[in-house]
Amino acid sequence: MVFATQRGYGPWKDYWEWPGGKVEAGESPMQALHREIKEELDAEIRIDKFLHTVEWDYPDFHLTMHCYMCSLAGDALHLNEHEAAMWLSVGTLRTVGWLPADEILLPMIEEELGGRNPGKEDAPVA
Repeated sequence: MVFATQRGYGPWKDYWEWPGGKVEAGESPMQALHREIKEELDAEIRIDKFLHTVEWDYPDFHLTMHCYMCSLAGDALHLNEHEAAMWLSVGTLRTVGWLPADEILLPMIEEELGGRNPGKEDAPVA
């Protein structure tokens, strides 16, 4: 299963996304991911594998999103910024309304998790 969050603010409110966020000056994408997950979810993660870099043009900005397959390093998850979250199975990945850039990852995640019995420790984040 994979962990997804629902935006609770802004023009894309109620769309689903992979948790994560912007890389700040002086950070690597992986350092930013650790920081963002701590800020958004009060969680610690292990970054297991690079998945893909998404380049996407939204109407008011360009997004470069470095995506990784990650595992939770503990059981704690707390929604600090999102209105909802859920664990999705490979078969239910396409049942929520994804942000366009995040939706690009669905075939890759299905391939990554297909053919094995994924557990909730597999959580893609961006």
